[in-house]
Amino acid sequence: MKKGGYLLSVNALNNITGWAFALPALLGYLLLNVIPMLSSLYYSLTDFKGIGKATFIGLQNYIGFFKNEDPNFLWSVKATLTYTVIAVPANLIFAFVIAMLLNRPMKGRTFFRALFYLPSILPGVATSFIWLLLMNPDFGLLNGLLKFLHLPTSMWLWEEKSVIPSIVFMGIWGTGSMQVIFLAGLQDIPRVYYEAMDIDGGSAWQKFTKITLPMVSSTIFFNLVMTIIGSLQVFGPAYIMTNGGPNHASQFYVFTLWREAFAYMNMGGSAAMAWVLFIAVILLSLITFGTAKKWVYYEGEN
Repeated sequence: MKKGGYLLSVNALNNITGWAFALPALLGYLLLNVIPMLSSLYYSLTDFKGIGKATFIGLQNYIGFFKNEDPNFLWSVKATLTYTVIAVPANLIFAFVIAMLLNRPMKGRTFFRALFYLPSILPGVATSFIWLLLMNPDFGLLNGLLKFLHLPTSMWLWEEKSVIPSIVFMGIWGTGSMQVIFLAGLQDIPRVYYEAMDIDGGSAWQKFTKITLPMVSSTIFFNLVMTIIGSLQVFGPAYIMTNGGPNHASQFYVFTLWREAFAYMNMGGSAAMAWVLFIAVILLSLITFGTAKKWVYYEGEN
């Protein structure tokens, strides 16, 4: 009994010690994540201006979105979906191509890897102002280059049809982190597969489709999920560069959410928008994960 009681007390002490070490992280998660999320869920069911008493109105904030009572909501959904459809494949393809080039043996490879990664660590505000100058339709470098090549110029961010492609083009410049992840996946492919394909007389295209793509499919899947989530939450370009214009073409969802909360003081409506976005991200992630079994290959699987 004494021995058993001693072991019990040691186990209890270990449990207490473990919970004590985990307590700061648990409290931080509870105070900074769980409680704010539950609070936003409550406020999404209220008419709340950020100051004063919140009036419970049930699902009226949500119903108003889908009854076309708020045109800003529809504009933001359209702009965000348009951006996502263009940005996700553009970012993935560009980052993957650059990673493949940087994976090839060449002089100065380390320098080029650092050069392509550098834009992804620059401050977003500074990057936005740089691109505002580059895309200026009157004296910007991009239009100057197009004129030099005798090609038609563009209004870039100042025209409704070109604003989202311009923002996508700017975003491609900052895919350095994605390139590093792709590069790690490419370097993890065993060289013996390519050597076996060489012996069998395989072409470069067969190596790409039969070896490279299947072996990095899990890396593509990870970047796909993260890019979709990031595209749905795009905010900086609209806030810094376009203010949602021209003609609401770049009025992205998170920018509209921010404006509802802090410009119009519609805290209840903005909380409801946040939860709609949260549900949309979960649904799209579930759909993406549901398709993964058909095209994602993991080497450890049977």
